[in-house]
Amino acid sequence: MTLHLEDWHLRYLEQARWTRSLREYLFEKSGLNGSKRILDVGCGTGALELDFRTNIDFLPFGLDIDHATLNLARKNLSAFSFIQGNAQRMPFDSRSFEISFCHFLLLWVESPEEAVREMARVTKPGGAVIAIAEPDYGGRIDYPEQLSQIGHWQVLALQKQGADPRSGRKLIELFTQSGLIEIETGVIGGRWTTDSPIINFESEWKIIEADLESLNLPSSEKASILQIKKQDSAAWLEGRRVLYVPIFYAWGRVPGFSY
Repeated sequence: MTLHLEDWHLRYLEQARWTRSLREYLFEKSGLNGSKRILDVGCGTGALELDFRTNIDFLPFGLDIDHATLNLARKNLSAFSFIQGNAQRMPFDSRSFEISFCHFLLLWVESPEEAVREMARVTKPGGAVIAIAEPDYGGRIDYPEQLSQIGHWQVLALQKQGADPRSGRKLIELFTQSGLIEIETGVIGGRWTTDSPIINFESEWKIIEADLESLNLPSSEKASILQIKKQDSAAWLEGRRVLYVPIFYAWGRVPGFSY
């Protein structure tokens, strides 16, 4: 299954829904309301910037390496500034922003150490650097147990695509090594209800099926995919399904005076 840009935009919107309450907490703690310039590193289609549309007190900037996703972001939010560039070598002067943040980015970056150092470089002394969400598939829980095969496949697919499935647990080390101070890290809670599960089944399986295509699985394993999908659907409908991937966050300050 090929995912199109609009599919990815819907996925980014879904991820934004997962982290909305955490973002509110992190932005309040880091001083968003006193900021004039903030930077979203790896902004994609601008899913997070949609929350800023009613705030006229500061100007969000978005940086992404992909031209097509930026075009969609510019279309959706024409008043904001979206710039093409690499998170490991940002096209900004040092101390350009009060806050820089990323969202489900560092697992995809070849050198997350360089990306966090760059975020710290372009942030003013006293400003905040935030990694809002980084998953850790090493702590994934699937129930019923036969559905654990899904997680195994997705880890293999992430690794094949050059991603780090265990990026979440490394956040505190990345922030410490980048010279940030007052660091706080944690894990997003795994609370949901059977009436309103956090996972959208069809959206999740679009991602799973795209991942499986990238693996070129042997015929014996391909034959089991449809059966596992049926079991997954049944478990959600029956209220038995547990799917939890620890999503870590971290934030810290750039040493120096407060702005």
